[in-house]
Amino acid sequence: MNAEKTTILVAEDDQELLALLEQHLQQEGYRVVAVDGGAHALGQLQHEPFDVVLTDLKMPDVDGMEVLRVCRETQPEARVLLMTAYGSIDNAIQAIRQGAYHYITKPFRFEEISVLVAKALEDRRLRAENLSLRRELEGRYRFENLVGKSPALQAVFALIQRVAGGESNILITGETGTGKELVARAIHFNSRRAKRAFVAVNCAAIPEGLLESELFGHVKGAFTGAVAARPGVFLEAAGGTLFLDEIGAMPLPLQAKVLRAIQEREVRPVGGRENRPVDARFVAASNRDLKAMVAAGEFRDDLYYRLAVIPIHLPPLRERSEDIPLLAQVFLDKYAARVGRTVRAFSPQAMACLLAYPWPGNVRELENVVERAVNLCTGKEISVEDLALGAGAGGAEFSLRGIGPRPTLRGLTDAYVSQVLREMGNDKERAARALNVSERTLYRWLRKRDRPPTKCPSA
Repeated sequence: MNAEKTTILVAEDDQELLALLEQHLQQEGYRVVAVDGGAHALGQLQHEPFDVVLTDLKMPDVDGMEVLRVCRETQPEARVLLMTAYGSIDNAIQAIRQGAYHYITKPFRFEEISVLVAKALEDRRLRAENLSLRRELEGRYRFENLVGKSPALQAVFALIQRVAGGESNILITGETGTGKELVARAIHFNSRRAKRAFVAVNCAAIPEGLLESELFGHVKGAFTGAVAARPGVFLEAAGGTLFLDEIGAMPLPLQAKVLRAIQEREVRPVGGRENRPVDARFVAASNRDLKAMVAAGEFRDDLYYRLAVIPIHLPPLRERSEDIPLLAQVFLDKYAARVGRTVRAFSPQAMACLLAYPWPGNVRELENVVERAVNLCTGKEISVEDLALGAGAGGAEFSLRGIGPRPTLRGLTDAYVSQVLREMGNDKERAARALNVSERTLYRWLRKRDRPPTKCPSA
């Protein structure tokens, strides 16, 4: 952890020693908040986050043990160092048992303080990295989790490999369910920042009034409900990657502040008076057409170009149907192992259904369908009856009645398109949107449907 990005709280009732400690730590490059006594320390702990708390054990108003207790409750990531006289070593050892990082006896040399602070910061960094890695490795977000053999996806893989090691901002675009966050995580875990935190925030899932606080943090009392200071995701991602998902949902006024934070590499918490440095790589994602939003005045062009230094577009699943069997098998193996089923394959008819369906929900919908089918399946392979493919608009299921026990790909496509058209009152524009295809594609399907079918052997 860089000294310039570290904030230390020093609590000491001896004014002369307090001033010397503040001066020394500032010369080391740290940001220091020095307070005379434990009561003021408790107030600061409620006001802003700290990396290290250096407190005297014996103080007349509130002692160091109380400072330790409150710090453990409000800022458990902070490391607490105790300064104590030789005769109070037993109390210092008791404090370590209650969560203090270490203690130092008075009188001490300031070089000893420097070493102890550096060790405390390294311990804090390692613990945070280990926790982050344990959480992330449970999902194994690596390149091997991005499954696909289609040329379109292979091009995406090649681009990720080229840009992962850099520091440029990246904008990932694609429809809902195409795996934008998975790509963002793959970029992070194959970058030089892989050992630091990957922090994701969904800009569309947080109320507009709280989004600024979520991004930049806030000080205590900044607004109703701000009972304690919070750093915000820009600071939580220090040294790592910040993933801004659904960036297109961000309100225009906040876009200006995000642009400034990215350009200046610093943020000011809501209600705060000081800027805090930011050290994060920015990866954004959107399922909206941001260029169209820029043209319509709904998204800032300067923010768009700041984020889209390296654009990555994920093709929808319907444009890479050759990946469907591979993906489906991966999900089948995953959920069969999870629930302890012996199901190992799809029947030819079931695979025909998967290939014919246009997947408006993309890979996420495919995974959901396979997971449900595994739980419904009673044999060793998934049948057509185990699949429930949604129509995508009103949530109705795709009915297979009337198209035979061994449907062809064409028969499945015709039946599905016809069903959606009926649900949309034969409105082709609405039907195309429900199918998540262009009207041109829909008309091409309809022309094929109206031509006499070519017979082929049953599957």
